[in-house]
Amino acid sequence: MKNNTVLTEFILLGFPLLQGLHSVLFSVVLLMYILTILGNGLIVFIVRATHKLHTPMYFFLSNLSFLEIWYTTTVVPKMLETFVATKATICIYCCLVQAFFYFFLGSTEFFILTVMSFDRYLAICKPLQYATLMTNRVCFQLAFGAWFGGFMAIFFQTILVFQLPFCDSNVINHFYCDIGPILKIACTDTHLIELLGFVAAVTVILSSLLFTVVSYIYIIATILAIPSSTGRRKAFSTCASHLIVVSILYGAVLFMYLRPNVHSSSGLNKVVSVLNTVLTPLLNPFIYTIRNKEVKEAFRNILSRKRI
Repeated sequence: MKNNTVLTEFILLGFPLLQGLHSVLFSVVLLMYILTILGNGLIVFIVRATHKLHTPMYFFLSNLSFLEIWYTTTVVPKMLETFVATKATICIYCCLVQAFFYFFLGSTEFFILTVMSFDRYLAICKPLQYATLMTNRVCFQLAFGAWFGGFMAIFFQTILVFQLPFCDSNVINHFYCDIGPILKIACTDTHLIELLGFVAAVTVILSSLLFTVVSYIYIIATILAIPSSTGRRKAFSTCASHLIVVSILYGAVLFMYLRPNVHSSSGLNKVVSVLNTVLTPLLNPFIYTIRNKEVKEAFRNILSRKRI
């Protein structure tokens, strides 16, 4: 028989096998978190402060950067606590709220990346119609649709998760409140929630991936048809950053949520989760700005105005 004591908090195990490296990991993750906030915040600031960057591509990029700030903030502070606290605890409702925002923001990220691929498709494949098709109103509608779609993708599953009773174990074998470990310690049948979660994952991940792949098939075909090698290189450079981000994100998430025996290797899942929640948000600002002359020029202009 299960223990009938009503639980009020969960214990996050974090990385118990790396106990001797916790101080080093704390310093490294904290540094990466600070750089992530500064890098993504800088992109949002530059885009808003530079009139030349008030275009659909940079509007969606600033949406992505704004999302990455909150996405990593949802997880990393509690992750840092698991490195320094003897026992990292989190209240049950705080844990469920964290899980909601993690999956809400994660789903929204897929939709924003899909919208960005659609924007690149119109810019490269329909250049003469781009200005009339991608108006300010359409941009706001697409961005709102991405955020609303991410919310609805997780909303119904969240309602059911909030009603779960927890009366057996209160130990979550993770550094944040992932839905898999939460369902493992619930003392009731969770098949419906697992089914809804699987349907949502397939719908969000595979549909957005399919749309992105189809968009890039048309984009690559159009680029290859450009007679000038300089024109081909310029057109491809506008898509290369987006392709890198898409490859990293989809690779990590497909491994974590859509492979067989998804919950069997918790240690491996933690490693991939670090890639998804810490490394990818850190890399995005660098990936999108290192090869981007317009952003670097806008940043230099802002620094020059500050000096004056």
